[in-house]
Amino acid sequence: MKKRILTVLTAVVAIAIAFGLTACGGTASTTTSTDAGSSSSSTTDTSASATGKLVVGFDQAYPPYGFVGDDGEYTGFDLDLAKAVAEKLGWEVELTPIDWDAKDALLNSGAINCIWNGFTMEGREDGYTFSEPYMLNQQVVVVRKDSGISSLEDLAGKNVITQADSAAEEVLQGDKADLAATFASLETRPDYNTAFAELESGATDAVACDLSIAQYQISANPDAYVQLTEPLSSENYAVGFKKGDTETADKVTAALKELNEDGTVKKIAESYASYGLSYDNWILK
Repeated sequence: MKKRILTVLTAVVAIAIAFGLTACGGTASTTTSTDAGSSSSSTTDTSASATGKLVVGFDQAYPPYGFVGDDGEYTGFDLDLAKAVAEKLGWEVELTPIDWDAKDALLNSGAINCIWNGFTMEGREDGYTFSEPYMLNQQVVVVRKDSGISSLEDLAGKNVITQADSAAEEVLQGDKADLAATFASLETRPDYNTAFAELESGATDAVACDLSIAQYQISANPDAYVQLTEPLSSENYAVGFKKGDTETADKVTAALKELNEDGTVKKIAESYASYGLSYDNWILK
C-alpha cells in the first residue's frame, strides 16, 4: 500500500512539474513574441526611401496645388510634381486626400509619408524635416471688388476668414496679431472653397490666404475679387516629411532640381497658368 501511494504521489508531482514548466515556457514565449512585435511596430520605417512608395497627403480643395479636376481625378501642380519625382526615383506614388487638421497625426502614424500641397515651411521647422524650398509664396488678403476695402487698415471692423491650421491663420495669430485685433472677427473654415463661397455671397468681408490661392480665385472670377497690394507675409513652400526623414527629403530635393534643369517643372507650371500659377515663383535651382 505504501509503495502504491508513493508511486501515485511521484506521478502527480512529475505531472505538476511538467505542467508548470510548460506553462512558464508558454508565458515566456508569448511575452517575448509580444515584446518583439511591439518593438517592430514602433520602429517600422514607413518613409518613401525605405518602402519605395511616396504616399502624398494633400488637401483636395487647394487649387492649383491639389484639387479634384473636371474629370473627377485628383490633379494639381504639386501632385504632378510628386508623380514626376516618384517616377525619376523609381518609386510608386499614392495620392491621399486628408483632413488638413489631421495631417500631423497621419504623418507620424505612417498613414502618409509626406505632406506636399502648397505647404509653408516657415514656423514649422521644428515639427518636420523639409525638402529645400521650391516655391515663393505670400500670405495675402482678397476682398470683393465692390467692397471699398483697399488696404489692410480698411479691414478694421470687418469680418475676415481663412482656412483652419493654415499659414495665414498662423500669421494673423502671430506677427499680424495686432492687425487681427482690429477685425470684427477672425474665423476659420475647413477649406478655401468654402471661404470664397462666403466671400462671394457677402457673408464675410475678406479672405486671408496663400498668394497662389488668391491668384487662382481672381483668375477664375476677375470681375468679382481683388487682392490687397500689401501682403501679410512672405514665405516659401517645401515638401514636409516626418521629423528625421532626412534621406527622403534630400532625394526629393535632388530630383526636383533635376526636373527643373530638364524643363519638366516649367512645363508642369505652364499647364496651370490658367489657374494663376507662375513659373517665375520657382526658386529651387
